[in-house]
Order: sequence, then C-alpha cells, then structure tokens
Amino acid sequence: MKVFLLGLPGSGKTTLGKKLANALELLFVDLDKEIEKKEGKLISEIFSEKKEDYFRKLESSVLKEWCSQSDDFVMATGGGAPCFFDNIEVINRSGKSIFLDVAASEIVKRMSRAGLEKRPLCAASGIDGLKDRIEFMRSNRISYYKQAAFIFPGPLIHVQDMIDALSKP
Repeated sequence: MKVFLLGLPGSGKTTLGKKLANALELLFVDLDKEIEKKEGKLISEIFSEKKEDYFRKLESSVLKEWCSQSDDFVMATGGGAPCFFDNIEVINRSGKSIFLDVAASEIVKRMSRAGLEKRPLCAASGIDGLKDRIEFMRSNRISYYKQAAFIFPGPLIHVQDMIDALSKP
C-alpha cells in the first residue's frame, strides 16, 4: 500500500508520516527530501535560484517516479504537491491519501517554535504575517486537499486512527 499525507506546511506530515510508516513497517519517504537529493540543493535554494514554477515541475516529476514504483511506502508530500498539474489524481490512483486538516492558528504556533527558514513560501511573510499567509494558502489549496480518501482534523491526530481508516475496505 502507498499512503500519501497531504496538508499545509506545519500540519505534521513528516512527524506523523514517520510514525505511520514505522507502525505499518513501510518505508517513509519525504517528497521534499527526495527532490533535494535529485537536485543536489535545498528546497529554499531551488526556490531562490530557479523559482516556484521550476520547483513545481520537478516536484511533480519526482512524485510520479515514486508512484510508478512497485514498492509500498508512506510519503509526506510537500504542502503544495497535490495542487499542481494532475498530482492529486496521480496520488489517489496510486494509493490512499490522508489530509491532515490542522487549523492555521496551530500551524502558526508550530512554525513559530521551529523557525521559518526551511519553508520558502512562509518565510517571506515573517512571523507577523504568517497566520494570514497560512489562511491564504489553505483557501487556495483546500479543494485539492478535500479530494483525499481520508480527512483527519487536528491538532491531535493519532496514528492508530489513520491505521484503522486505512485498514477498512
């Protein structure tokens, strides 16, 4: 089984993805890390040097490479990955998708603690403009996220609840 975690930056895709992969005894894949490996640069450098359009094409290509593999895995997608090209359709054809629906106020708390430097689409807003930026991103992306097979509202999302949902026919 291929499982894809969707949601805004800071929603917990990587944290919960690692736990879910461990519980299911599957490989954990961080799509952003795979892009960095392929490109030999950090996501922030790709955005800075080649801009978002280039990044989104690369992201879609790497996502499709993983989806075409026969191996099962749990993938933390980038926050925008489902929203460009036909990525949400590719994700849903390839496996099960889970939307981690975490409120903007909770994401702001999490990002304020962790720092913004690794999040190029949020860093420019600064802490003061972060909530507005997150809400803007949510309004633009929600129609894609809601196409997920499962939706889990946050802030406290439990891995066992995801496992239970995935095990239903």
